[in-house]
Amino acid sequence: MEVETNKAVVQRFYEEVWARGNVDFAKEVFADDYVRHDLRPAPAAPGPRGQALIAEQFRDAFPDLEWRVDLVLGDGDLVAARWTASGTHSGAWGDVAPTGRRATFSGVNIFRFGDDGKVAEIWNHRDDLGLMEQLGAPVFAAAPTSATE
Repeated sequence: MEVETNKAVVQRFYEEVWARGNVDFAKEVFADDYVRHDLRPAPAAPGPRGQALIAEQFRDAFPDLEWRVDLVLGDGDLVAARWTASGTHSGAWGDVAPTGRRATFSGVNIFRFGDDGKVAEIWNHRDDLGLMEQLGAPVFAAAPTSATE
């Protein structure tokens, strides 16, 4: 697939899944065996359903989520996109109970497209520390000290 086509797929993915909440659109974008690389404490569920579940749970936690794509770049089978999102934390997000606080945060995703034109891999880099700080959630921001220091 051409780079411009892949960039358009990524742009539409953000518009459909993240901005509009049409999580079923992930089925059109992600390969059944796509691999997600990020810093979550447990592996994400596999395939398009796994990606849809991530978006669904996040949108449940931030039901008024607003999504803006800031930049989309492509080279070969790779597309990178930077985005900014904001919303009110009205539902549980993982272990974090709803805070009612509004947060604005950003991230970068790198997508690798397979020969079938679907996303085969994604690398997710989101500012979770900044997001957690805005929510007032506890964060681990330093190395633990030893008892002998």
